[in-house]
Amino acid sequence: MPIRDDRPHTADLRVRVQGRPVDSYPALSPEAERGAVRRITVVGEEVLSRPCREVAEFGTPELASLIDDMFLTMYVADGAGLAANQVGVDLRLFVYDCPDDDGIRHVGHIVNPVLDLPGPGSRRLVDAHEGCLSVPGATMPVPRTDRAVVRGFDKDGSPLVIEGTGYFARCLQHEADHLVGHTYLDRLSKRHRKDALRQMEDRREDVFARRADKAAELGR
Repeated sequence: MPIRDDRPHTADLRVRVQGRPVDSYPALSPEAERGAVRRITVVGEEVLSRPCREVAEFGTPELASLIDDMFLTMYVADGAGLAANQVGVDLRLFVYDCPDDDGIRHVGHIVNPVLDLPGPGSRRLVDAHEGCLSVPGATMPVPRTDRAVVRGFDKDGSPLVIEGTGYFARCLQHEADHLVGHTYLDRLSKRHRKDALRQMEDRREDVFARRADKAAELGR
């Protein structure tokens, strides 16, 4: 999920890492410093359209390395979140570095997440533009609830509960959709889906060029 253009500047944000407040945090997470850039899958590839598998083994070097790579890949693509199937790995896992509407930056990863949305009487639907790193260059309005909770585990198997409001709630819902084989295009009418795909065809090469420039800027 791309970061919106009006996000607060990183230096202005309070930070919560894995749901817990921290005094300070670097612009690039420590995971990204260890990671390598992976190719981001594009809508139409089969891995994006099937449910992902549960992670069965925690605390492995392979899982840690995947998370590191996903963080760096997300930053290179100017993303706010990235699911594992967006780098071609069909596991229930996503990473995020996303602001909410109250000036709090949320950073972390969650494994085997289960999305929990509030009931109809305690939530509000917000219709706002949304993009996706796997639909490069396209944005369309998508209705999402203004609150969301995901429950899952960290890479070592410790339980996590991550709560989001505003834009961060949108991010959590967007990434959870990926893990069941959906993109935001699946929430659009046929006409709006065609419009989004047309935007992607017109802009994807420019997006890929910007990603290449960002990778070079980060020395990757």
